[in-house]
Amino acid sequence: MRLKNKVCLVTGASRGIGRAIALTFAREGANLIVNYSKSEEKAKEVAEEIAKLGRRVFLVKADVSNKDEVKAMVDKAVKEFGRIDVLVNNAGITWKPTKILEGTTEEWEKVLGVNLIGTYYCVQAVAPYMIKNKHGKIISISSLASIATTFGEQVAYGPSKAAVNNLTKRLAYELGPYNINVNAIAPGLIKTEMLGVGRTEEGVDKLLKEIANAADLRRTGEPQDIANAALFLASDESNFMTGQLMVVDGGRFNFLSHSV
Repeated sequence: MRLKNKVCLVTGASRGIGRAIALTFAREGANLIVNYSKSEEKAKEVAEEIAKLGRRVFLVKADVSNKDEVKAMVDKAVKEFGRIDVLVNNAGITWKPTKILEGTTEEWEKVLGVNLIGTYYCVQAVAPYMIKNKHGKIISISSLASIATTFGEQVAYGPSKAAVNNLTKRLAYELGPYNINVNAIAPGLIKTEMLGVGRTEEGVDKLLKEIANAADLRRTGEPQDIANAALFLASDESNFMTGQLMVVDGGRFNFLSHSV
């Protein structure tokens, strides 16, 4: 098992990519701190699946954009497990499709608050324990939208994830001397509930077909595709890798780099 007895905190783990990461880590021997902010019922389902695998699991509600809630979450987790070996900053939000000149302050504040500042708050709370142990893995879920114009009408989302990329490099530099690896994953389009924000079912289907046709592998991604990459970054196999952005998009960036 690649994560035997590791203690892993996954934010936004009640569904989608976070759920897949939490379950994958559990199958590889990890004990989990499952964070959620709203979907308590789904978070409990994830926790039950982890427990069935024979792993310890700690369920905790916290809004990552709230510094006090993040600190309380981490303090409770450390009290429960004694340490945190791996942090996965997965919690993130998007916004209803908005044209660039129609973006609002609310959109920017909400999206940056969760995607960027929430990532920082989690690192700020967890890193001191990793520094003390002189070991740790920090993985942030970025997006292909951070390095290319993936599709229109996303005013704040792409910039929020681009900032996560830059934060990843800064954290890698500052935490490297303590044997802490910090990396990010940039998923292409992944089939999750997030795609339904501001779109009809027909609109989601249309988008999935368009993106699949634009990828070298001619398909869109599944949450498990990202979980597999996160497993590599959380394992000892990535011990000499830090400050990097791993693109997992089925080859879609090859198309975008020639079309934007």
